[in-house]
Amino acid sequence: MKKNTMVVAKRKTAVANAVIKEGSGNVFVNGKSLYSFNDKLFKEIASEPIELSDDLYKKYDIDIMIHGGGYNARAQTIRSAVAKCLVKKEKSLRKKFLEYDRTMLVDDKRQTEAQKPYRSAARALKQTSYR
Repeated sequence: MKKNTMVVAKRKTAVANAVIKEGSGNVFVNGKSLYSFNDKLFKEIASEPIELSDDLYKKYDIDIMIHGGGYNARAQTIRSAVAKCLVKKEKSLRKKFLEYDRTMLVDDKRQTEAQKPYRSAARALKQTSYR
């Protein structure tokens, strides 16, 4: 029986749930192949761990379900999910990913600050006039 492994990755409000299993190197995002996305920058960010892993990724299929967040946060979340999945299966990649970029394996918990009542932004106040 093939063993599946689940991984969760987060960035801002984007959350990715990834499942890695034995396969032939396919990466699917919400049922669509990662390489079928049109935007070059999105593909570049999301496929960084695949390029760094040489040919080790070809032994596994990764299926990612992602929701929430904006365009850039989604790409970074996919990147983190793929890296975490590969590290779960291939322990030798951990050191390589950490040296390249720590945020591949460690979630970024920063959130935008909430807007306060009667203000135009989270911290901006109305300018006062004394004359």
